[in-house]
Amino acid sequence: MSFSPTAALPGSIKRWRLAIFLFSGVVGVSMASWIVRIPAVRDTINVSIAEMGLVLFGLSVGSMAGILGSAALVRARGGRQTIALGGVLAMAGMFTLALGVGSAQAVVVALGLALIGGGTGVAEIALNIEGAELERLTGRSVLPALHGSYSGGTVVGSLLGILLTWLQFPVAWHLAVVGIAGVGVMAWIVSVIPSGTGRESGAAREAGAARESRLAIWRDRRVIALGLIVLALALAEGSANDWLPLLMVDEHHVSELAGTVVYTLFAVAMTIGRFSGAALLNRFGAATVLRGSALVSAAGIALVIFSPNALIAGAAVLLWGLGAALGFPVTISAAGQSRNAVAAVAAVATAGYLAFLAGPPILGFIGEHVGLRGAMVVVLVLVAAVALLAGAARSPREDPAGEHPAG
Repeated sequence: MSFSPTAALPGSIKRWRLAIFLFSGVVGVSMASWIVRIPAVRDTINVSIAEMGLVLFGLSVGSMAGILGSAALVRARGGRQTIALGGVLAMAGMFTLALGVGSAQAVVVALGLALIGGGTGVAEIALNIEGAELERLTGRSVLPALHGSYSGGTVVGSLLGILLTWLQFPVAWHLAVVGIAGVGVMAWIVSVIPSGTGRESGAAREAGAARESRLAIWRDRRVIALGLIVLALALAEGSANDWLPLLMVDEHHVSELAGTVVYTLFAVAMTIGRFSGAALLNRFGAATVLRGSALVSAAGIALVIFSPNALIAGAAVLLWGLGAALGFPVTISAAGQSRNAVAAVAAVATAGYLAFLAGPPILGFIGEHVGLRGAMVVVLVLVAAVALLAGAARSPREDPAGEHPAG
């Protein structure tokens, strides 16, 4: 069954769409609640920049483990059960994180981040498949707004963090309360999402495993280029999530509250970029949008790195966030147009999570020696390189010769 793009949608479809948007929003609130309190957590657990990179590595390891298993779970159990598992892991991670902060144990904090990463990673492919199915049924754009819901959640979480930081509310209680609220919302979400999306029979899964192995899909040059694009732009997003408040506090010498405000500006820019994405894509196409996004983000990162003025650097995160906003959803959507869509989406999303996996420790170790601003030069170079690869985001239908150029 499908619906006209101009027709009124049934209530079940509207609730389904709202449910996956809410899931992304809850994850965004949870992540921002952690991010805005990173400077306080760093001081509580008393670690160096390099050691903080290893703590953040827990989030990356969990994310990669989740994303690697997500496609197989969707094929075996369907999107609904996969999203439910992701929600359970993510909320368990919030409570573990609160425990780690309350006890000042870096290892427990890393474990909490691993559970959050595992939960969001497990749910990632399932959410995108649910969104793609909604796009197919309704004929309306869903994925940019789906990722925009995550960014909107980070804005809400950041504003809450600003208030609680100003009130000097204990970090551990802050994280625990967010976890309690998240559990209630997740329960409703799982009850609304229809079962079976993406699930395959046993024979189909065996055939798919042979035909769509992760190694086989990487023989497609277009998928390789899309993977490189999402790796760079995910690193731009992830490095801000991991390090932006600390960068502003340690290197631009602003207060913890001001560092939280700067991150909130980044989150607002990401949200605006994602919710305006559909109009930009309809007018200019995916390749042009990605190329422009990379250049805008690179300009913002450069200003944060090289500006001697904290006010200019803080304002520049608006460019950083606007440019990074569409990297993940547009590249994932482009991968979904491949012949083996599930395998391509899983492969490209894995490349994005590789940035989240490698980014924190690498940037942390570099930052320990040359400062976080110096470490961000790596991000700047990779993001600028996306302008050369953006042509891979063109739909295969736009390439009559059947080639998928990378530039």
